[in-house]
Amino acid sequence: MIPPFIADTGGLLRALARNADGQSSFPEYESVLRSATLVIVPALVLAEIDYFLRQERAAMRKLVAEVFDPATRYEYEPALPSDVVRALQLDVRFANLDLGLVDGTVAAVAERRRIYRILTTDRRDFGAIRVGPHCNFFVRGFHEKAASCQPR
Repeated sequence: MIPPFIADTGGLLRALARNADGQSSFPEYESVLRSATLVIVPALVLAEIDYFLRQERAAMRKLVAEVFDPATRYEYEPALPSDVVRALQLDVRFANLDLGLVDGTVAAVAERRRIYRILTTDRRDFGAIRVGPHCNFFVRGFHEKAASCQPR
């Protein structure tokens, strides 16, 4: 089992993607999803996934059912007003990344929950963001340990 992580849109979509034969399109992502102790799905990520799955409503309904089923490892995380404010602060602080509200909220939820593992395809953005009282790096690979840096 791997420790809890926050699911970003791209990472979760890859973890759930299937080939025409029903096999996982990205087995390394699926493996992480299946072996996690907890998968935290921020509300704005779920909304963005809905946008990408607008032509695949059955897949979206299945995901929503799993996220809200207490027997799964998923945990739905509503965006708090403080998360949205923090997301906008991070968007300004890391303006060169063009984070936007969804990625900023993922970072804000991770910071608030003190869970610095992000299942994402967006390594450029989440690899550059530094958050928290010890200026933690987001961990993109699940074999790495969170490091700390001097606040900027």
